[in-house]
Amino acid sequence: MAAARLRFPDAPAPWIDLSTGINPVAYPVPALPAAAFTRLPEPEALEALRAARADIGVMAFVTQFVSQAFCTIPAHGTIQFHPSLLPLHRGASSLGWAVILGRAETGFTVFRPNDGWDEGPVVLSRAVPITPDDTMGSLYFGKVFPLGVAGLLEAADLAVSGQAPAVVQDEACATYEGIIGAAESRINWASHVDTTHNLIRGCDPSPGAWTTHEGRRLFLYECGKAMARTYGEVKGKAAGQVVAVGDGGVTVHGQGGFITVGRVRFEGGAKVAGDAAGLEVGVVLGG
Repeated sequence: MAAARLRFPDAPAPWIDLSTGINPVAYPVPALPAAAFTRLPEPEALEALRAARADIGVMAFVTQFVSQAFCTIPAHGTIQFHPSLLPLHRGASSLGWAVILGRAETGFTVFRPNDGWDEGPVVLSRAVPITPDDTMGSLYFGKVFPLGVAGLLEAADLAVSGQAPAVVQDEACATYEGIIGAAESRINWASHVDTTHNLIRGCDPSPGAWTTHEGRRLFLYECGKAMARTYGEVKGKAAGQVVAVGDGGVTVHGQGGFITVGRVRFEGGAKVAGDAAGLEVGVVLGG
């Protein structure tokens, strides 16, 4: 099967060989010539892909819109990986939104890219469970990524053999969410702890859910939650108030219970254990 690697010069390594741990960008395979372009729609990129005479195009890490003029050059077209069960969670932060919204499962889809955003016909999809302790990072690296590598290989074989399905996405079930940025990842301690717990998990490790302390952004990671059972447990406690520090973490009161955070990071600093950040009991975060 003929192939070529076209990538952006500043993009991270698009994949790791799970059997060897070798990064193929750092250790190029002679049979797969590489070419780097700032933008794939450039005429030079189109010409390089034509010259490669590729059987199949595979897009697994794409950060810009790629036109059909590019996707249709390989003999059997192009397939694309997306980390959600399309048509749910179209967009660049699909895994994070699945966790933030409290879904019990997500997965990945391999589809044929069209002129929409994650809207093309589906070749195959695989579901994975989201546990109450999963973060966006554990979900991707521990579940979606390993299955996705195998799924891309399976979909490529189907496409080249002429047996790839092309299932039209159900627009009645479709959702699109934008990138999770600073506004979306800010913690409101007056929200229910279920909401806050999901937000922190869905932004862990990136972009990091955040609150403030003495005017500085404080990012929170590795969280757990405990529900308040009685009024007495929360009486006199403000939303965002630190109620305990120790055992490697810091515990914060929120609506309906408590969030315990194992790791924190002040903006511009390194991650440290929650009880090593200098936070004191009684301090109110986010004020």
